Amino acid sequence: MSSLRDLQGRTWAIIGASSGLARAYAHTVAVRGASVILIGRDTDDLARTAVDLQVRYGIQATVDSCDLSDRDGVALLVQRLKPVAAEGRLDLFFAAGVMPAQSAIEADPKRAAEVIEVNLTAPMTLLLGLAPAWEAAGSGTVVVVGSVAGDRGRLGNHVYGATKAGLATFTAGLRNRLGRSGVHVLTVKPGFLDTAMTWGLPGVGFAADPAVVSGTILAAALNRVDVAYVPWIWWGIMTIIAHVPEAIFKRLKI
Repeated sequence: MSSLRDLQGRTWAIIGASSGLARAYAHTVAVRGASVILIGRDTDDLARTAVDLQVRYGIQATVDSCDLSDRDGVALLVQRLKPVAAEGRLDLFFAAGVMPAQSAIEADPKRAAEVIEVNLTAPMTLLLGLAPAWEAAGSGTVVVVGSVAGDRGRLGNHVYGATKAGLATFTAGLRNRLGRSGVHVLTVKPGFLDTAMTWGLPGVGFAADPAVVSGTILAAALNRVDVAYVPWIWWGIMTIIAHVPEAIFKRLKI
């Protein structure tokens, strides 16, 4: 167990906690003494992770169920988290999302609404609902995991990318709002990570280890970084891609 227990007294609500990155992040904050609330749909899986965290690190770990496609469920989650935020000890890590193949969405366009609901509407509803409690308490850290896919619309995933672009714009505005009361919002833009979401996709042979990336994210959050590309090389990659002229970019098959 780490001798660094600087997060004792904090409670991290981790949404999408069954994902590889979120699970790694739970370990990253737990080893430093934070309590965790693991939030997702597969509560049996989350319960096993909660027991592991408790045994390994001697921290409090609980489980909460929420389906982000259920608006009433998201509203109820807000109500359950508000008291912790009002006490000034709630931090939040949002890493949930869906990424169906672009071809599947084109074959059934109504699936686009499902992607928007989970990837954009749900986090906006959740964070706007908690914002007043965070503001009143004047304490909290919010980490929202987006994607480099939101930096430019690509042929291969522009529906998913559009939700991540919207999420980045929203979190920028939320950072402006909450920062005035001392609450920090970090937007994370990962490249390819070695998780279930990217398993089997072409071109991800250099996917990063979530355990390493989670440490980078926590360091960025504690240092009040606004936007973090992880691994850092993606900042350079996306800077180049962002500056490719549209006349050329629209001909690329990426």
